[in-house]
Amino acid sequence: MIFVFTGPESTGKTTLANHFSRTYNAPLVEEYARTFLEALNKSYTFNNVIEMAATQLKMEQEAIKQNTSMLFLDTDLITYYIWLKVKYNITIDWVDEAISNQPNKHYFLCAIDVPWETDPLREHPNEKDRETLFQLHLSLLEKHQYPYTILSGSLDERIAKCKETFEFISNNQSTK
Repeated sequence: MIFVFTGPESTGKTTLANHFSRTYNAPLVEEYARTFLEALNKSYTFNNVIEMAATQLKMEQEAIKQNTSMLFLDTDLITYYIWLKVKYNITIDWVDEAISNQPNKHYFLCAIDVPWETDPLREHPNEKDRETLFQLHLSLLEKHQYPYTILSGSLDERIAKCKETFEFISNNQSTK
């Protein structure tokens, strides 16, 4: 099963993805945008976002080929879709098509009820913007009817909710 941590910036996605990858000794596909932007040393462009999205998808596809029982993704193309829509008011056909053809994924949508942490790569510290981004993630998940769990509360509460979800999915898969 593939578990994706998604949602606005500074909501604990990376912390959770790393935690569960270590806990379950399972592969993790990191957020490529962070690696790319840290190395860029200048403002990014539209073409950079397209390049990051393509690389993120390629990394995900390579990890899926490993055919492990659990795979964790610290974001996926949904985040890039929203990024392109919000920043450039554009949708890219191949990104939209890839989102529409997802393999077996369960999304953990991280709520904005955790304090914002300053980071030079983050662009949306305003609570209203963060709520808008959360709603965009939620509406895409619902539009595509993808299974998701909203994570809110403290880190411990989020971890407990993830574990509860893993157990539920595991129990339901074993009865099929």
